[in-house]
Amino acid sequence: MHNGPVSKGTDQGGPNSGGADGAPRGGAVPARPAATVMLLRSTEGGSLEVLLMRRVRSMGFAPGAYVFPGGGVDARDADGGVPWTGPSPEEWARTLGTDVPMARALVCAAVRETFEETGVLLASEPEHADEEAITLDTTSEDWERDRLGLIDRSRSFTEVLSRRGLVLRSEWLRAWSRWITPEAEPRRYDTWFFTAELPPGQSPRDVGGEADLIRWIDPARVTAEWEAGRMPMLPPTVASCADLATCRTLRGVREAQRDIVPIEPVVREVNGEIRVIAPNGVDYPLPRPGALP
Repeated sequence: MHNGPVSKGTDQGGPNSGGADGAPRGGAVPARPAATVMLLRSTEGGSLEVLLMRRVRSMGFAPGAYVFPGGGVDARDADGGVPWTGPSPEEWARTLGTDVPMARALVCAAVRETFEETGVLLASEPEHADEEAITLDTTSEDWERDRLGLIDRSRSFTEVLSRRGLVLRSEWLRAWSRWITPEAEPRRYDTWFFTAELPPGQSPRDVGGEADLIRWIDPARVTAEWEAGRMPMLPPTVASCADLATCRTLRGVREAQRDIVPIEPVVREVNGEIRVIAPNGVDYPLPRPGALP
């Protein structure tokens, strides 16, 4: 789970990056690469909803916070053998501003973590790659064994997809933003945010063990819920929902023009309160020590 990424997998290795230039500066801890996915759907009336998951209160990091599904890059996410349709890793590298192995790893991590934490799989059989996707039922016992195998790293994502004759649908993902944890933090992540529409026939499930509530909500309501203290969340989550709210519909999200540049907030004291200040000048209260993007 994310925003920033703190689920299983965040400490699994893979390339590290640091500040906005990709290298740690001064005494800053290198930022671990990660991916998070904003799952979207449309209501019967056509309005937009985004999936948020509430972290269990026993978690050491951001307990009770609402987050998007996601997590850190696993070393095997960069495996060149993963079955794939849509934009190539080379195209994704240009979009995300990374090298090709990292782009492949980020896309795979986004899809893998979403499946691990919600049971939603952004994949299909190859013959449906250019058609409306078939409905996948990932609730069976054999699928659950695969999901748990991904979590404990006894199975790789490439293995699971290949054995089932499925392809990762990279065209279902859309790059949205990139947030880097402030340098002052002892645990840092370099997180790429994606959007994805809920595939036909699939439904998210509370399967990850790190969430006690799954909630679909109009992103236009999130800021008010956060300000009222009813939905605690980290700054990138609030900011991302506010961005989604301007799009209003799934079509608006598809048509939104996004420039993927690193957003690295700083931590400062403002009127006696510790705040997280984004490059655009918007500041957020610090949720708790160490609970940053």
